[in-house]
Amino acid sequence: MRNELSGLDQFGLDLQRWMQFWVFGDKLEENKMSTMLQDCPPVQSAYEEYKRFVADPAMREKAKARERFLIDQQLNINEAREEGEARGEARGEAKKALETARNMMQEGFDIAVIARMTGLPLSEVEQLR
Repeated sequence: MRNELSGLDQFGLDLQRWMQFWVFGDKLEENKMSTMLQDCPPVQSAYEEYKRFVADPAMREKAKARERFLIDQQLNINEAREEGEARGEARGEAKKALETARNMMQEGFDIAVIARMTGLPLSEVEQLR
């Protein structure tokens, strides 16, 4: 049981190193980051790869292009959602106007009054007869 817990201790240290890498990776000086990661080879390797990545202008441009793509994609999704909501709302309003017009017709309201009060075209109200 004790050996299993010591494995968890190491896991906790490794996890802490990963978190430090992600939080401080672009903020710490090279010597401080290397010292912090010296006991964790996988994170040290990730840091070396990160340094190669940020030193390469073509890779940075690809990353920026990907970020722009993801932002555009999210904007398109949001726009489509808003359009769908607006269409649904318009359909609901039209359905409610027809329902109101039918009720008014049953109560004997004049067709011109029904059209004016519901905003429906007179021809559409006449078809409800």
